[in-house]
Amino acid sequence: MLPTLAVVLFVAAYPLALTIGESFTDYSFGNPWQFVGWTNYYNLLQDVTFRETVIETFKFTVITVVFEFVLGMGIALVVNSRFKGRGALRAAMLVPWAVITVVNAQMWKLMYNDTYGVFNDFLERIHWPGAPIAFLGGDPGLALGSVALIDIWKTTPFVALLLLAGLQVIPNDVYEAARVDGASVWNQYWRITLPLLRPAILVALIFRTMDALRVFDVFYVLFGNAFCLPGDCTKTMAVYDQSLLQNASTYVPLRQYGAIGYGAAVSIGIFVILAVVIAIYIRVIPLEKS
Repeated sequence: MLPTLAVVLFVAAYPLALTIGESFTDYSFGNPWQFVGWTNYYNLLQDVTFRETVIETFKFTVITVVFEFVLGMGIALVVNSRFKGRGALRAAMLVPWAVITVVNAQMWKLMYNDTYGVFNDFLERIHWPGAPIAFLGGDPGLALGSVALIDIWKTTPFVALLLLAGLQVIPNDVYEAARVDGASVWNQYWRITLPLLRPAILVALIFRTMDALRVFDVFYVLFGNAFCLPGDCTKTMAVYDQSLLQNASTYVPLRQYGAIGYGAAVSIGIFVILAVVIAIYIRVIPLEKS
C-alpha cells in the first residue's frame, strides 16, 4: 500500500495543503503577499456573488442528479434484461458520454441559438407561441433548465453504466427464489434489487453529485464569465473561482490580476461543501443495512 499512499499524498495532499496555506494570505500574481488570517474566509461569507453561485450550483446539481439517476436506473433495468441487440444498445448508449464536454456544450449551444438553432427552427415550423425562444438568455430558469438538459443527455449513460454493473453482480438465484415464493415484480424490485444495488447507487450518486457541484466547462462554454446578480445568475462556484484569476470583462495575463489568496479560500469553501454533501450521502445511504 505504501507506493499508492505516497502517490496519493503527492498528487492530493500536497496541493490541498498548499491551497489551505494560500487561503490565509493576500497572495496575488506579481505582488508581495502577507498573512491575513481568516480575512479571506470572512469576506467569503459576506460575498453575495459566491452565495448566488452556490445557490445556482445546487439547483443544477439537484435537477441533474435526480433526472440522471431516475433515467439511468430505467435504462440499466432495460439493458440488464435479455433481448436481441442488447450488446449493440449497451455500446450505443455510451455515445453521449464519450463526447468531449466542451464539444458537446458547443454543439448544444448552436442548437439552442435563437436565430439559426435547430430547436427554434422546429418551434417556428409548428408555429409555437413565443418562438423563437432565447434558451440561454433572458429567463434564468429557462437557461438553467437548458444547461441541465445538456448534462442529463451526456451523463445519464454513465449513471446507467454504474447501475448496470451493480445489477450484473446480483445472483439470479435470489430472483428465482422470490418468484417461487410468489413475489411480484414490484416487490422484487423494492425488496431485492434496491437493497442489493445500494453500493452501486451510492457510488453513482457520489460521483455525479461531485461532478455537478464542481461543474465548470459546460457553463463556461455557454455563458462565459457572465455577471451573477441575485435571482439572475448563470455562474457556478467553479466558474466564479476561476474568474478570480482574470479581469471581470476580458482575458488578461494571470500574473496581473490573479487573486490567488481569495481564490484559494473559495476553493476550500467548495471542498468543504463537497465533503459535507458526501458525508450526508454516506449517512443516508450506508453501504449495508444496519
